[in-house]
Amino acid sequence: MLRSLRLPLLACLFAVGALASCSKDEADGLKVQAHNDNAFMTIMHDMSKEMDMMTATMDPDVDYAKMMVMHHTGAIKMAQKELSAGDNAAMKAIAQRMITAQQAEITQFNAFLTSHPAHAPMVMEFMDRAMMAMETMDKNNDLRVLTGDADQDFAQLMIDHHTSAIEMSEDELELGREATPKSMARQIITDQQMEVKELQDWLLANKSY
Repeated sequence: MLRSLRLPLLACLFAVGALASCSKDEADGLKVQAHNDNAFMTIMHDMSKEMDMMTATMDPDVDYAKMMVMHHTGAIKMAQKELSAGDNAAMKAIAQRMITAQQAEITQFNAFLTSHPAHAPMVMEFMDRAMMAMETMDKNNDLRVLTGDADQDFAQLMIDHHTSAIEMSEDELELGREATPKSMARQIITDQQMEVKELQDWLLANKSY
């Protein structure tokens, strides 16, 4: 009787040991970095704080331009960090392309802001939607598993960053009144949808977990 119980007991102990070993191997394989220690996340948080403090005019074109200047500046800082800390040639090429495109767009947005002061009627809905897009971005950022690998972290967080820019640009197309920012919004949607797909495809092929 004791012998008949001993074999199942040994089998159970072996299974538990195997599971524990497997869990340890998985834990050893995935290196997680605290969000507060991640350079890309710090840039994202600083950008969100700056945008939260922006004084809205309730002119959708002006508010869109002001927000995108800050939003693009955050993206440029992240891309510059990728250039200095990243290893992957494809990610660094995307980062350089972002810097070039978004620096040019900041110049265009600033020129628009200089020549187009806010005017009535007020459209409060744009800022409501924009703040919702930013809140969603922040939540998605906080759900990301960051590893401290610059290429992977840049790709992950830039997907969320681009998605919020696309949403705000779609709102500009619906609620805006001026031709220049609406034309820029269309281009941003086209460019950043393409880059989101590039980043997603790269992550699927290269992520370490």
